[in-house]
Amino acid sequence: MPNRKITFANNEYYHIYNRGVDKRKLFTDKKDFERFLQSIVEFNNKENIGSIYENSLKKEKVDPNPLIEFLAFCINPNHFHFIIKQLEDGGISKYMQKLSSGYTNYFNEKHKRTGSLFGGKFKAKHVDSYKYLLHLSAYVNLNLRVHQFGSPTPKLEFTKSSWEQYVDNKPKKETGKNKDRYFIPCNKDIFSDTFRSIEKYKRFAEEEIEEIIKMRIEKDRTEKEQDELI
Repeated sequence: MPNRKITFANNEYYHIYNRGVDKRKLFTDKKDFERFLQSIVEFNNKENIGSIYENSLKKEKVDPNPLIEFLAFCINPNHFHFIIKQLEDGGISKYMQKLSSGYTNYFNEKHKRTGSLFGGKFKAKHVDSYKYLLHLSAYVNLNLRVHQFGSPTPKLEFTKSSWEQYVDNKPKKETGKNKDRYFIPCNKDIFSDTFRSIEKYKRFAEEEIEEIIKMRIEKDRTEKEQDELI
């Protein structure tokens, strides 16, 4: 397998994405979906926590010591998108290896299968400008709408994105017995100087995604017309 061309640097943002092998669905039921969300949270640790199940049995939990920081995410039935910042050398590679192998091991054992679950190495793009980061945040936060051609309430099973964090802005309690194992915190502070209110960011993101959807529809129309001419 060829070496990855991109080099990950600390405190830089990256668009990380991957899909199920042969475009297969990553989740068969609610338990699978929740396990993936829990894996996203718990494997983001420099310390080796073992398996999710082993970690749940420990009386003393490993203190959070994150490898990466999330800015935005979207999880679809057969693929996912992350915008993340690397916090330590090798952090992204370590985290993605933990996440992909940990969830694959769980999935294969549960469903009595072998082999890869994800389509090879995860894909990565360096976010090399603030303008690109803004555009990408809209694309990832509202990625569900892209796949539903603009529907404000996509009817896809087992989906979740950071959009609700961006438009809600109410801090999520993560202490004591009420801690949400499936909450993926995102740091949105980088956009605070550009957007002084939630509504301004919401308006920006929805306008961006509307343009993306228009381009997707036009591309599909053009490709269909070309196919009819062949």
